[in-house]
Amino acid sequence: MGFIYVLNGKRLKNSMFIILTALFTAWFLFVQNFVHIPVFSTDKGPKAFYRGDDGVVLSFNIGWGDEKAAPIIETLEKLEVKSAVFFLSGSWAERHPDLVDKIKKRGYEIGVLGYEYKDYSELEDEQIRRDLNKALEVFKKLGIKDVEYARAPTGHFDERFLKIAERNSLHVIHWSLDSKDWTNPGKEMIVENVASAKKGDIILLHASDSAKQTAVALPLILKTLKDKGLEMVPLSKMVSDASSKTSEIN
Repeated sequence: MGFIYVLNGKRLKNSMFIILTALFTAWFLFVQNFVHIPVFSTDKGPKAFYRGDDGVVLSFNIGWGDEKAAPIIETLEKLEVKSAVFFLSGSWAERHPDLVDKIKKRGYEIGVLGYEYKDYSELEDEQIRRDLNKALEVFKKLGIKDVEYARAPTGHFDERFLKIAERNSLHVIHWSLDSKDWTNPGKEMIVENVASAKKGDIILLHASDSAKQTAVALPLILKTLKDKGLEMVPLSKMVSDASSKTSEIN
């Protein structure tokens, strides 16, 4: 017995649209999971810096908390780590001037993480401006001068934040490698997440109270980076070197 299949043109178009949409969604999820596209940037406008060429940068976010920052700062000093950058929320810095002073005295760089820990992608432009400016005012009162770097509090942002930061003479800094320490997966897993580091990476770590295992993981993280021959460099050096190379190419 033979069968004759008749396809309705409209139904065929709808089916093809569904298939193509499913394929695109699958491709997008694949890219999100396996290819790190960390930031939004404009073609001609301001861009976020998320990796360089040489060395690695240890970057710590502190949005809130009273317990975990001090042990991390002390561990870095004990292990004679000379270069790191701390992105501080204004509200945290306001409440912990003693720790801010320790960070400064030990020569670590400081960037701004907004004032309150809010998702900038969900705020209006004026709310972002107010939050950022409020944090910068706190920094001035604490003697943090010439702030050059900013990071979106939750890591989520769009073109608006890039432009607002640029108007405040701030470079937006993202990251190329997430330690995922804030999920508290165990110190071994945190170290494993960082073990894939390569030259030019900016490593995201946390010193907020949510990151309960970062301090104990740090010695192993530093040993892993050293064993790979990766030198920890200041963020300012990485940015400057990358800018110089870009200028040479242009």
